[in-house]
Amino acid sequence: QVRLVESGGGLVQTGESLRLSCAASGSDILDYVLGWFRQAPGKEREMVATITTYGATYLMDSVTGRFAISRDNDKNTVYLQMNSLKPEDTGIYYCGARYIDSSQYLAWGQGAQVTVSP
Repeated sequence: QVRLVESGGGLVQTGESLRLSCAASGSDILDYVLGWFRQAPGKEREMVATITTYGATYLMDSVTGRFAISRDNDKNTVYLQMNSLKPEDTGIYYCGARYIDSSQYLAWGQGAQVTVSP
């Protein structure tokens, strides 16, 4: 089964950028749809972005135009480029993987903290 490890979180100021990486091991990421989720304190986890094997992407409305998801299948890695960050983007960001024909995510990373100061 695939194992996921996030990196790249940190503390930034409003308007700055961060890039999160999610490295996969144990399985080829071509078998999976990959997604980025986030959870703010006191709130439920929400889907931020997804990318299919063929590169089709989804972004939630509040990050469209600021964030971008991409994948490097040769490096078994998925990225989340976050620009023009806002305090409301603060949270723990998780990457997840699901099979193409399933809606259930079966693997999660440990999470990366992103904090955006006003």
